[in-house]
Amino acid sequence: MSELTIPLREFKGHEGWVRAVAVFPDKRRIVTTSDDKTLRLWDLRTGVVLKKMRGHRREVMELAVSRDGQLIASGDYDGEVVVWYGLETGELLTQSIKAHSNWVSLDFSPDGTVLATGSWDNTTKLWNTKTWEQQGNPIECGSQVNCVRYSPSGELLATATFNNIQIYNPGTRTWVASFKGHTSYNISLTWTPDGTRLLTGGDNSDPTVREWDTTTWQQVGNPWTGHTSTISAIAVNPAGTFVASSSDVQHVCLWQLSDRRTVATFKHTSPTICVTFSVDGSHILSGGQDKMISEWAVPNSKILAITTARSACMNGDLSTAEGLLTQDINANNSYTSYAHRSFVMARKHDWDHALLDAIESISIQPSLTGYISKGIALCGKGRILEARAAFDVASMYTDQDSETIHFLLLIKAIALFNSDQHNEANLLLKELTTGCPNADTRACHLVEAYLLVQLGLKALDGMRYDEAANHFTTAINSGAFSSTFTHQIYEDLVVLFGWDLDSLWQKVHQKRCDALLWAGRFPDAINSYRCMMDNIDETMKDSCLEWSNAFTEKCSAPFLTSGDTALAASKFDRAIDLYSAAINLLTSPSDAAFAKRSKAKLEKTLWDDALLDAQRVTELNPSSHIGYNLKHAALHGAGRYDEAIQAFRIMLSKLDNAPDTETRRLRDQYLSPSEADRIIRTVIYDQLDTARAPLRVLNTTNGLLCDRDAQISTFKASIQYRELVSSTITHIQMKRIKDVVMTYFQYVMLSHRWEGKEPLLQDIQGNVVYELDPVGGIKNLQSFCKTARDLGYRWAWSDTCCIDKNNDVELQASIKSMFIWYHHSVLTVVYLSDVPPLSKSGALAKSAWNTRGWTVQEFLAPKIILFYQKNWTLYLNDRTPNHKDSFTIMQELEYATGIDRRAVVAFRPGMRGAREKLRWASTRITTLQEDIAYSLFGIFGVRLRVDYGEKKQNAFGRLLQEIVAQSGDITALDWIGKPSEFNSCFPADITSYEAPPCKLPSLSENEIQSLVSSLRDVVTLESALELYQTLDSLSAPRFAHRRLHLPCIVFPITEARRKVERDQDTNMYELKSDGLCDLQVTTADRLIPFPFSPARPPPAWQTILLVLPWSRHLLELHDNYEPVYSDSHSRALRLIVRLGQPFSGLLLARLRDGEFERIASDRDIVAQVKDMTSVDNMMDIRTLEIL
Repeated sequence: MSELTIPLREFKGHEGWVRAVAVFPDKRRIVTTSDDKTLRLWDLRTGVVLKKMRGHRREVMELAVSRDGQLIASGDYDGEVVVWYGLETGELLTQSIKAHSNWVSLDFSPDGTVLATGSWDNTTKLWNTKTWEQQGNPIECGSQVNCVRYSPSGELLATATFNNIQIYNPGTRTWVASFKGHTSYNISLTWTPDGTRLLTGGDNSDPTVREWDTTTWQQVGNPWTGHTSTISAIAVNPAGTFVASSSDVQHVCLWQLSDRRTVATFKHTSPTICVTFSVDGSHILSGGQDKMISEWAVPNSKILAITTARSACMNGDLSTAEGLLTQDINANNSYTSYAHRSFVMARKHDWDHALLDAIESISIQPSLTGYISKGIALCGKGRILEARAAFDVASMYTDQDSETIHFLLLIKAIALFNSDQHNEANLLLKELTTGCPNADTRACHLVEAYLLVQLGLKALDGMRYDEAANHFTTAINSGAFSSTFTHQIYEDLVVLFGWDLDSLWQKVHQKRCDALLWAGRFPDAINSYRCMMDNIDETMKDSCLEWSNAFTEKCSAPFLTSGDTALAASKFDRAIDLYSAAINLLTSPSDAAFAKRSKAKLEKTLWDDALLDAQRVTELNPSSHIGYNLKHAALHGAGRYDEAIQAFRIMLSKLDNAPDTETRRLRDQYLSPSEADRIIRTVIYDQLDTARAPLRVLNTTNGLLCDRDAQISTFKASIQYRELVSSTITHIQMKRIKDVVMTYFQYVMLSHRWEGKEPLLQDIQGNVVYELDPVGGIKNLQSFCKTARDLGYRWAWSDTCCIDKNNDVELQASIKSMFIWYHHSVLTVVYLSDVPPLSKSGALAKSAWNTRGWTVQEFLAPKIILFYQKNWTLYLNDRTPNHKDSFTIMQELEYATGIDRRAVVAFRPGMRGAREKLRWASTRITTLQEDIAYSLFGIFGVRLRVDYGEKKQNAFGRLLQEIVAQSGDITALDWIGKPSEFNSCFPADITSYEAPPCKLPSLSENEIQSLVSSLRDVVTLESALELYQTLDSLSAPRFAHRRLHLPCIVFPITEARRKVERDQDTNMYELKSDGLCDLQVTTADRLIPFPFSPARPPPAWQTILLVLPWSRHLLELHDNYEPVYSDSHSRALRLIVRLGQPFSGLLLARLRDGEFERIASDRDIVAQVKDMTSVDNMMDIRTLEIL
């Protein structure tokens, strides 16, 4: 660890303690505040005070500069804030603002639109930087606020209070997190540049820096120790690698963020209060009670000690460096200074003096730097063997630190290379790169690239231009010069060898251009030149202006032919460069050259440049259609569609009036704008078909209710429509037309619980939603539209106001299509009006929204849903783009509804699993009783008549009838409760499906095989096959005129006895049937006649039957009706085994006309044959007609 006591510079002028310092993004100025009640603006290069800024009446404690440098804000001890122009003037922008009653901390948001202030008055406030008015109410922090800081993204605001660290969302002003922080008071804090860490500083009782993970708000590692008093300020360098912290005990600590290690300390003569980094991170500025700002170099050396001559060595001022080191030698006879002066003499190529200083350093104290200096000096004198020995001995002083050894070997490689030992140096670099798993390969690549540049320069001097160009290209392609902090990271190489890493990128590009030009590779030379010029700023362009002019003057050969070849080969950058070279060389370039360059620029999406060339074509050849064709393409690419269409019309007229037939025929491959419009309209009408999209929607942009025609008119006035016309006239791309139309007309649906007075169509039509009185349902509708608009969607739909409920035809169509509308929506917003903000998980499950009948389809149908709570913020603050992908929310929804979350995510409408879908809706309620059935139409994929006023049982019965009729699925018959008037096989109410279906024991495959084996010698093949074939030939259940024709296996009841029950409303019967085990049935109905037995049988027309409704799954068929087992005997016996198991039966009573009626039971009726071996003989198979 280095301890520095002498700063590079001191900024003196304040008459009181320096409280804060900030650096401007232009790198040229800093601003400071002081107890002397002033701010001072300084020239960072010269250290001169540019302006003394007066405006405070008390000590100026805090300071902030906006990210763009346009604004300065300062806060004083009395809580007053003053804002200044951050430009060169530093003039007052506002008068003093009484922001707080006491000491104030402040920070600008990253976009500069908000100033946050926090104070010892326990509040944090947000100020609009346009009006300087306070935004909203103060944030009550509950304790004195010492520091406020925005996160790099501006999404979070951190405050350090005496009691804790608090994190807020400044946009919503909501609390995000809070944690204790330090054991006593929290004094300071800052964010890392990537926003992943928050660093905080404590007071005298806990003078540590603590690191916090900003995703979990948990502490990372142990506290950073090194200070012994209050940590007044913390700063992080722009690269996010170093942290600086100032303390009341007269020093600043520099930490390495990756391992939390103290790299250096900078000693002041009095307590320090403020600290910051320069824009490039190479310097630290700190100040405090000593009334000045001290500037320090950030140590960044892998091997070399930090000396007073380091900056001079870095800047190439070798005479000054030599003088400073000589002073140190004369004063201290330091072995370090001798070694460093040896480096200076080596850079001056004074090898004799360099070797003498190295030897003297080693004689005083053998060290790593001493032997490195000796190795470099010996290499310079050509004494290679001795140099290798010196480097070998140097390795003894590395403490076996792999990083130090690695860098030592890099120095050795460079020294050997400089002594023309190229092969040995390259071999060493190669081994270092591949053989050291923990090595800094970036350093190896940088050295390799630098040495390649040196080889290129030697080849250039030897007129080996191709070889030189190859060396320069390899160096550039290595990417070793790409880091902004290259010069800073490898300072030791600059100190030792004088490498100019800052200008190396520019130098190698220039030299490559020269080499390619001198090698006669003109296209490559132009490409290289363009690449360089496109990637440098104006300052660098100015610095190489003379070279640039000389280079371009040398490129005098024509390039049109090569440009044509490049264009044909899709090498557009090369083609542009070649055509540009030709145009620049020609006094009067032809329209063809401009046309070709325009084509190449169009391929590279250089729209404005391509337009300029197209315009030149029309000027040089006004009668040609080519220039207008290019002009259309350029204007289209630039988004200027009206102009593009006009240019295209002119092009069509040029083709129509062309003098030659061949050119006129080109007109046939294009469409006119009106023809394109007709094609687009066809796609629009298909997209807005009622089966896919609602009849009316709200325009979230202007708040107006729009029908189809209004939607189309809005589209035709949009930039999307003009772009589509402009692109379609040249080439019909139906898929793209459909994609654009679909994207434009995509809509957001609302799912919510009706409550109070909801806005109807008549309330909204002709009005701007946003301008209506925001009460009741109107307020929610406004919030819904704003939410959809903020999410980027133009259209929104709500069932309250987007359906004309007075129009029966429209109402019918809407209810029948609603599931499809939700399914095709781009998003469905679920509004939970009874879930308050900041609710915890579980609130969704308790919401009344979960009790409504219509909401089932509203969360099953959409592909994407988002849940919003009462204040229109996301439920649980879950920012998953689709809450169907949120495990937490889907798990809660599954718990609340009983619907497996996988079914919610991947739901498809249809009849499959009808019984389970009916259970989903069994606990739901609707305002209108018929709606419980209508709300399920979409879930089952049926389109039935909507008839408000019909009985609930009739509506529900029609639905169940359609399910059975279409699918043959009889699981809907599995219920307990009261029968429906529609058909006795259906329940009177959907609540009968709330209980899970009858669960019967199942056999394992081994058990089935065992039972099949036991039947082989008992049951005849003929009878088993006959039973199988009979059942296989049964038709599916069907409905006609409310009558269910149900194939089933019939067991006549032979005896019925009533048991005495306490409950007078129910009857329990003991029933017997030949071949079945005795069973009990509980029902509200009375069996008539009663009692009966074999000795006293009922009349034939009053027969009571127990039936097993036939289901083909007992045949073990796949969907394609191919049997699982090919052996027919085995199939038949497996069927008998299954029929011998317990089954859920229906009890039917015969009526006088021969039909049957179901006797409803309060419990599942489970029956079983007595003897499995007799199943084939006792099966009575019929199709019964049930009313």
